[in-house]
Amino acid sequence: MELQQGRFFDNYGSIILLLAGIVIGSAVGLWFPDATLWLKPIGDIFLNLLFTAVIPLLFFAITSAIANIDPSQKLGRIVSVMAAVFLSTVVIAAVVTIAALWLFPVTAPPKAGSLPTDIDQGVGDLFWGDQLVQFLTVSEFSSLLSRQHMLAFVIFSFLTGMATLRAGEKGEAFRKFLSSGNDVMAYLLTFVMKLAPIGLGAYFAYQVGVIGSDLFVIYAKPLGLYYVVGLAYFILFFTLYAFVAFGRPGVKTYWRYNILPSATAISTCSSLATMPVNIQAAKKMGIPTAVANVVVPLGTTLHKNGSSISSIVKIYVAFVLMGWDFFEPTTLLSAIGITVLVSIVAGGIPSGGYIGEMLMISIYGIPDDIIPTVIIIGTLVDPMATLLNATGDTVAAMLVTRFGTKKDAALEEATV
Repeated sequence: MELQQGRFFDNYGSIILLLAGIVIGSAVGLWFPDATLWLKPIGDIFLNLLFTAVIPLLFFAITSAIANIDPSQKLGRIVSVMAAVFLSTVVIAAVVTIAALWLFPVTAPPKAGSLPTDIDQGVGDLFWGDQLVQFLTVSEFSSLLSRQHMLAFVIFSFLTGMATLRAGEKGEAFRKFLSSGNDVMAYLLTFVMKLAPIGLGAYFAYQVGVIGSDLFVIYAKPLGLYYVVGLAYFILFFTLYAFVAFGRPGVKTYWRYNILPSATAISTCSSLATMPVNIQAAKKMGIPTAVANVVVPLGTTLHKNGSSISSIVKIYVAFVLMGWDFFEPTTLLSAIGITVLVSIVAGGIPSGGYIGEMLMISIYGIPDDIIPTVIIIGTLVDPMATLLNATGDTVAAMLVTRFGTKKDAALEEATV
């Protein structure tokens, strides 16, 4: 019994502590609003520590992942189809979420404008060509180290990883340095995130003190909407994907063997912990071993339906708090693009959701005071997000089997 309680706290301890910090912070903000200005510096310290960890963490995570790709593994059509499946399902999840937010909009609290903001709406007034240049590049190397240019930094890190890969044996020493640096920065982020309940609790107290109890509205509806959309996507769209892959037998097979992976995802809140169960389930679903052993492990890192939905929700909430128009066409297109990037980048980084949130905010130029709001939302939706992220890999493997292998062989295995 004690062992089970220990495992439960290992899996959900961070969420429980964060909720405790939010509750305490809310109580302080409601009952002692004048004291919240003294608590805000505590939240600022936490955010600054997180900001300083972002750049080196992204660099080592991306470059080491690219540099350590095995160039001998040429999987041809399977890899191409897998990339198309991953991209299309993530985009579909984002579009479905945008439609739900349009049908059920969230209204900002009247005092939301009381939060200090000193930034206009990013670079929205620039010519599109200038926007593209600012998003993708910087004029000096030192500018890459600013979190305001994280997209340019991601591109630079990717190119550095590719150069290391191409260097072969000559780049072996640097490759080991990147792998070691990635491990070290993962531990650093773990240390920083232990302060999250205190830091975000203090910031939540400040927000409640400034806005009042109306602040809870900005959390309740997006959270409720996320879980409703997530559950509908889980049931309806995963069923649709299974049907497209293997027809009616595929639907029955998928849900028959998806029970254990779903339970594992919810109980552990970890896509990585669900991966071994997913691989076993994939093979029982009639997915060839060669496909399951490639798609599921890579999907654990690169395929994030739940993160896609949460990314759109967080961008939307940030825009609502700022009084900006989220449904402007160029904003929607950029939101989908950012969501794809966040879904890919966040997957390979411990606590990567926090990094993805700041990547999103840096691209749009949203003030720092909005960051705690999206971090809290991202944490509270984690169980459903993990369920979608993890179990989406097996249905993606079914689609890869359908379109990346011989059709007759795939259907024959699916009916076994």
